[in-house]
Amino acid sequence: MSKIGGYYGRILYINLTNGKIEKREIAEEDLAKFVGGRGVGVKILWDHLKKPGVDPFAEENPLIFMTGPFSGFPVPSSARTCIVTKSPVTSPKKSPYPNASTLTYSNIGGFFGPELRFAGYDGIVITGKANSLCYIVIDDEKVDIRDAKKFKGMRTDAFDKAILKELKDNKFKTLYIGPAGENLVRYASIMHTSARAAGRGGVGCIMGSKNIKAIAVKGSNQPGIVNHKKFLQALEKARIALKNSERTKYWRDYGTAGYIVRSSDQGTATVRNFREGTFPEAYKIGADVARRDVWVRNIACMYCPLACKKSGRTKGKYGGIVHDGPEYETGVMLGTNLLISDMAGMLKIIYNVDDYGIDAISLGAVIGFLMEAYEKGMIDRKFLDGIDLKWGSVDTTLKLIDKIAYRDGVGDLASKGVKTLSQKIGKGSEKFAIHVKGMELAAHNIQANPKRALCYVTANRGGCHLNGDSVEAQNLRAMIDATGVCLFAAMDNTYEEPIISMLSAITGVEYDKASFLKTGERIFNLEKIFNYREGFRREDDWLPDRFFEDAFTVGPKKGSVLDRAKFSDMLTQYYKERGWDPETTKPTTAKLKELGLDSIVSF
Repeated sequence: MSKIGGYYGRILYINLTNGKIEKREIAEEDLAKFVGGRGVGVKILWDHLKKPGVDPFAEENPLIFMTGPFSGFPVPSSARTCIVTKSPVTSPKKSPYPNASTLTYSNIGGFFGPELRFAGYDGIVITGKANSLCYIVIDDEKVDIRDAKKFKGMRTDAFDKAILKELKDNKFKTLYIGPAGENLVRYASIMHTSARAAGRGGVGCIMGSKNIKAIAVKGSNQPGIVNHKKFLQALEKARIALKNSERTKYWRDYGTAGYIVRSSDQGTATVRNFREGTFPEAYKIGADVARRDVWVRNIACMYCPLACKKSGRTKGKYGGIVHDGPEYETGVMLGTNLLISDMAGMLKIIYNVDDYGIDAISLGAVIGFLMEAYEKGMIDRKFLDGIDLKWGSVDTTLKLIDKIAYRDGVGDLASKGVKTLSQKIGKGSEKFAIHVKGMELAAHNIQANPKRALCYVTANRGGCHLNGDSVEAQNLRAMIDATGVCLFAAMDNTYEEPIISMLSAITGVEYDKASFLKTGERIFNLEKIFNYREGFRREDDWLPDRFFEDAFTVGPKKGSVLDRAKFSDMLTQYYKERGWDPETTKPTTAKLKELGLDSIVSF
């Protein structure tokens, strides 16, 4: 048991090549400096990959599942698990290493993280590669690697039921991949409960590359708390803060789908492959219509009062589906972005995307890119295997998704993302190939939003909308990811102080706002150092030409476009505030020493 409270101080290490299973201690220093979740996950990745240029598909690239110190305690909205690995989707413009890529991390809610803690572990690190498809079963101290060939090719909805039937125990909590992960679609997701996804950055692809279909966990333990009285006092403040929050009520009523119409009305939605920010038909796929015609229940993650997920049944041509959605990202990237305003059709698309186990954000960007290239005559129906891929078409979108999931025909190239597609197509298509460092942007348009543009280009995992729009926001979010708290809850200002108090009470390490942010800064900088070592430089922190050249033609932000010079100045200011060299973006020696990273990092 760790001397720092709230942890077991051990991680389960599994080498699939030789079948070796170990239970190793976490260094106390790592817990103190990086806390958990994203933070400890990044430190483990750094320790494993001691040299740059390792192929993300190499056996030595670890797939890391990390919980935070709140996981397993009744802390509101704290059930997140962070999955960390080297990215299969990103690449720098120039690097001496052919396999250079960023790190990546992806958070997932639900019930898996708390159950892993109940089993007695703070995380799992998987290396190697199984000879054939397998799944891992963790039942407290007992850990098995089992054959999964019978499940090969099974989609996530069916597999979610099949694996529990196989285990003969519904108490197991499971993570798994679908056909997309098995087939190494670069932006494949890791799924949980059929609809929760660790989608960003291709973590499902890396899981598939190691021949893992699923991980199932069940436990009966509980980590300890240093100051129980202080924890209960802070916990009560946290519960009251969220209970009385208008933001909590909004999440319960509308989920993230409430922003579909709002974002379009504000001119910041993703429309027609980021060409516009407003979609006049957005109301047809928004939360009000979903609440009236589709949703029948709210769904919450463990210990979460927000219940932001919604589920229901569709009707009509695409009817009969029982599934979650729409959410903001799925509703925009697979709706307004593709000019699709058929609610039932869009929900069918969302269902198929989850059932295959594909990141909806990257997929929506890929399909939008191909629709535009087709519209402009840069590719033809032969290139698309006969698909007449027009804007607003549900049926042709579904056909293309099938091809991508199985890497069939054009789906093979499309499975590698918009950067690879644009390099193949050429003809100036890179101007509207919407990605940063190879990872596709999310459902927040930026011609009229320079701060969100800064968020995208400075994100350590590639074009990430959750990165934060300022240095302080980025440090805060890195730390929130380290604790395992959901960002939706952490957005509520009234929850900030209880989070810091609960962390101090659980761990016995006294945090205030300054030390909380400083820890987040340390995590963010280690991520940056990892990427810098791989060959990423200032030139990689940039956007496609679309955002500087194609002004919006409709909506309240009509005429908006980013200014290159002003954005470059904004970046320079950002690097200076970070304590990085504004020419190369390398963190300075003084910054490394300030953050206590000088003993870890050497260039």
